[in-house]
Amino acid sequence: MSTAALKPEDVAAAQPMPDILPPVKARKGLIGFVRRNPTMTLGLAMLVLIIGVAVFAPFLWTKDPTALAPAMRTREPSARWWFGTDMLGRDVYSRVLYGARVSLIVGFGVAFFASIIGLAIGLVSGFVRWADSIIMRIMDGLMSIPSILLAIALMALTRGSVGNVILAITVAEIPRVSRLVRGVVLSLREQPYVEAAIASGTRTPVIIWRHILPNTIAPMTVQATYICAAAMLIEAGLSFIGAGTPPIIPSWGNIMAEGRALWQVKPYIVFFPAIFLSLTVLAVNLVGDGLRDALDPRMAKKV
Repeated sequence: MSTAALKPEDVAAAQPMPDILPPVKARKGLIGFVRRNPTMTLGLAMLVLIIGVAVFAPFLWTKDPTALAPAMRTREPSARWWFGTDMLGRDVYSRVLYGARVSLIVGFGVAFFASIIGLAIGLVSGFVRWADSIIMRIMDGLMSIPSILLAIALMALTRGSVGNVILAITVAEIPRVSRLVRGVVLSLREQPYVEAAIASGTRTPVIIWRHILPNTIAPMTVQATYICAAAMLIEAGLSFIGAGTPPIIPSWGNIMAEGRALWQVKPYIVFFPAIFLSLTVLAVNLVGDGLRDALDPRMAKKV
């Protein structure tokens, strides 16, 4: 049979199939976000739930977390006392829910202030060459001291309060942010667009604001999540050893510190605040991992 006798549809059917298929459109909306960022979604869901518990604690069938009831002390968890009571008869459930406020305030507060101050120090240190050696030697000296020991030393100079705890932990965490930002700035200032801005006579503050600062936001945001988680753990450690918030303030560290004497016979007093602290830190770390994957183009996944 000649080619001229073939029908057009027969000729089209005889052509080989293309090797490259058209790209599948990425899913949009909430389902697409969940599929692209499962780690961040899980962390955000847990974190939002914990924040909701802290904010709406008075409406979640709680009692006064500081109310004493000696006749009801060391009661086991039951339908009346969901998490039991401590050695002073205080409701552990209410104290754990209100304690979430302290940990979240400290974590977010330290992350915010340490990021802002560390960002400023890192920008100056990384771009101004003559100031780099001076600033970094100070930061190296602070980083040589473990964060919790430095926080304990600073708390020893002040009275116990949530504000002083935030201040002490912030000072201990600033060097980590500043070194991260400095490393990013050192790589950015060698880029052609920065050298072109310098050659054209653009002032240093303008270069930092327009070209350097926007490129430091992504890594600094990821670092802030880890600082938030570390701050919660440090605050719990400070309160556990009596160097953090006053005992009258219900915080997870204080609750565990008060229950350690009865750990072997009444483990629930320590168990419940420890579980909430672990889940909160896990949620923040999951959000940080998800942000790292989402903001790093090399780790971005197509759906």
